[in-house]
Amino acid sequence: MKLVLSEEQQQLREAVRAFLRAASPLPKVREGYDPQVYARLNGELGLSGLIVPEEYGGAGAGMTELAVVLEETGAALLPGPFLATAFTTVALARVPDKELLTGIAEGRVLAALAEPAGEAVLAYDGSAVRGTLAQVISGMEAGVLVAPAQGGDGVVLVAVDLAGPGVTRTPLDTLDLTRGQARVELDGAPARVLGPRPDVGDLLCVALAAEQLGVMRAALDNIVAYAKVRVAFGRYIGSYQGVKHKLADMHAKLEQAESIVRYAAWAADESPDELPEAAALAQAYVGRACFEVARDHLLLHGGIGYTWEHDAHLFYKRAKADEVLMGPPRIHRARLAALLEL
Repeated sequence: MKLVLSEEQQQLREAVRAFLRAASPLPKVREGYDPQVYARLNGELGLSGLIVPEEYGGAGAGMTELAVVLEETGAALLPGPFLATAFTTVALARVPDKELLTGIAEGRVLAALAEPAGEAVLAYDGSAVRGTLAQVISGMEAGVLVAPAQGGDGVVLVAVDLAGPGVTRTPLDTLDLTRGQARVELDGAPARVLGPRPDVGDLLCVALAAEQLGVMRAALDNIVAYAKVRVAFGRYIGSYQGVKHKLADMHAKLEQAESIVRYAAWAADESPDELPEAAALAQAYVGRACFEVARDHLLLHGGIGYTWEHDAHLFYKRAKADEVLMGPPRIHRARLAALLEL
């Protein structure tokens, strides 16, 4: 088992971090999704094709590398469809489709994966799909929807052109303003079968946990820096014992979360038999810990942390939205207990 990043993985991390600091600082995050930033992310770093197999034009990297990137995009609260496309690529890599994977690797295709934590709600009649998807991450930005559908031969994975006929998209008012969602209604929308629905729930849990780790790290870094300069009653607030204890608790949660994410990503790449437990643990612990760190990050800022002008609410809302994205932590705790026969 190797839980320490290699030199190449560290270089990837540093390159993504430097790019996001320059191209997508928090003031720009407030402006929402910028297609030009996303295009540069692919053109300069090739991140959309990171885990796309090499035969389809990608880098052929593993979940460990994807986790490294998602940690950085999470820390930057990157708006837009990167997580949605990453989720979709994870699924498509198990049902290889040359057209979509090549398009994703080249940055031409923005894809969204429907029902990542749920069951098929679409009906497929052999040529078209019908049904309503209540919440599709990045559903307004994406050009292609990949979704499970119930057909005559069981549940299959289908691809739908979101700009095609029979598709109605409605943007949703969501808690996390940095990541859009849409209601997608399909009424006889032409669909192409990609293959049987792959079981990628564990891999998606690991990917999401990596983003949550990044949110935690950035929130802790922010509040530590603030505690060193904010003066209250003639002292820096970081000198108060109560603040020190809270920061120590946040740091301990971050350290545990990092170990869990590194282990889960390693299991995804090297030890599939260990992946179910590792993925369940990742969402049972990291999701809740991320929200608690983001909550305390806001609280320790005092009154200013509750204002719209401050960035604390951006971390809080991303953490809360992510906590339930793959199902609430209690579901993963129950699954982990069952896997461990507790």
